[in-house]
Amino acid sequence: MTISSTPLHIKRILKKHHQWRSSCINLIASENITSPAVRETLASDFSHRYAEGEPFKRLYGGTKYVDEVEVLAIDLAKEVFEAEHVNIKPVSGCQANHSVLYAFTNPNDTILTLSLMDGGHISYMDFGGAGIRNLKVENLPFNQEEMNIDVNVACEKIKEIKPKICFLGGSVILFPPPVNEIKKVAEDVGTYVIYDASHVLGLIAGKQLQNPLHEGADVVTSSTHKTFPGPQGGMVLCKKEFAEKIDKAVFPGLVSNHHLHHVAALTITLMEMKRFGVEYAKQIVKNAKALAKNLYDKGFEVLCPHKGFTETHQVLVNVARLGGGKNVANLLEKANIICNKNMLPGDNLKTVDNPSGIRLGVAEVTRLGLKESDMEQVADFIKQVVLDRKDPKKIAGKVKVFMEKFSTVKYCFQRNKPAYKYVDFY
Repeated sequence: MTISSTPLHIKRILKKHHQWRSSCINLIASENITSPAVRETLASDFSHRYAEGEPFKRLYGGTKYVDEVEVLAIDLAKEVFEAEHVNIKPVSGCQANHSVLYAFTNPNDTILTLSLMDGGHISYMDFGGAGIRNLKVENLPFNQEEMNIDVNVACEKIKEIKPKICFLGGSVILFPPPVNEIKKVAEDVGTYVIYDASHVLGLIAGKQLQNPLHEGADVVTSSTHKTFPGPQGGMVLCKKEFAEKIDKAVFPGLVSNHHLHHVAALTITLMEMKRFGVEYAKQIVKNAKALAKNLYDKGFEVLCPHKGFTETHQVLVNVARLGGGKNVANLLEKANIICNKNMLPGDNLKTVDNPSGIRLGVAEVTRLGLKESDMEQVADFIKQVVLDRKDPKKIAGKVKVFMEKFSTVKYCFQRNKPAYKYVDFY
């Protein structure tokens, strides 16, 4: 038997990945790193089991401990997010968004969302989940200078087209969306306000960003693995009056078994955010602002300098004059700096392969313990590669040495545990 047909082959690849990632600066805004307690839970026997239905009313037997954990997860989520109702069954943020489309719309209804270029997510685009639902998608008016919804024009459009749903939030979010203002108008015409918090759920849990439910959002959808440092999954928070609609759309509408090991891991993450969330979220925002300012001072075209660049974990940089987002991201990866190309306002679908921007996020590096003072060094590495055109392989060596100081997970119950250690079972 050759090595390529045994588990050892995959194990060696995975170990290479772990080793490489430990020597990288990860600035992917949609990623984070889980705690040792969460990773241990993901390897539990829960990963083998099924539990369709609600706790203590399952369609399967053998779930008494699963039920105990799931009830705790729901109770913790209600507390952390101050929500009347929580559904933790979606297995992704995309699926959480789809549950709202199925709960609140019928085919041929109109919904209002940010365009892809302005930060909307594919799950509610006409070529994504909304198209599968056969919905008409209109775009929210967007102020490119302010990187936020154009409130006055948006309110007029809501009055005019009376959409069934207005989606706020999305994949690019530098500043809090105007939930209050939109809700006042939406309520008058029967429009549901949905806030996609996938990127900023951890900042909401950590009290550093608006709680959309307090500002009038009917439903909050989210993934659970970006600024909220949990396992990959989804979540829906809503007012009690919408609980039945949401629950039926999720199960049996979209989900059968909801990945029980992720439920256990989510429970631990909720405990972590209840205990450490405020401190963690504060540092995320501080780091994002510091990274943006340092990049700007070094000559990069960082968006929104007149507004302090960002109020979230994200930083957007226009690199069109430097070769475009694809080329810059590829160059940085050679230096062990990981980020993603990103469309910016003004781009179009013709530029999707090499858009104007890169999107940076600091959630993972913050969880490794980096502070504002470290953002200057991160920005300098980026400058050396992109502006100074130094050999990225040489910079990769410097990045590796730099990251050796940040090798453990912070803001969790375990101390001094390796962040990227591969766990051997055999």
